[in-house]
Amino acid sequence: MKQAIIIRTDLKMEKGKIAAQCAHASIASFLKSTQTKQDEWLDSGMAKIVLKVQTKEELKEIFRKAKGEGLKCAIITDAAKTQLKEPSQTAVGIGPDTDGKIDKIVGKLKLL
Repeated sequence: MKQAIIIRTDLKMEKGKIAAQCAHASIASFLKSTQTKQDEWLDSGMAKIVLKVQTKEELKEIFRKAKGEGLKCAIITDAAKTQLKEPSQTAVGIGPDTDGKIDKIVGKLKLL
């Protein structure tokens, strides 16, 4: 049982901004999950993996694949109030769900 968080690298966000976007993605996808999956994930140590993609198109494709597999997921759009110059899709959160289901979607991505 784990959660995956995917971040766009082409936006050149600073570390703090990336951390905030990861937190948004984690919470948003967690809240969409069933109570059973939430409880199981919380009880098992809240494992998560943070991965990267280079473009908005790659981020959206991961989101589409996850939804297509029935995974609970969320795509995060930053409002551009601090670092980014225009509203941008920055991150995707997937799960929590079983390792196998998540790995099917993100297994080829590299660690951030």
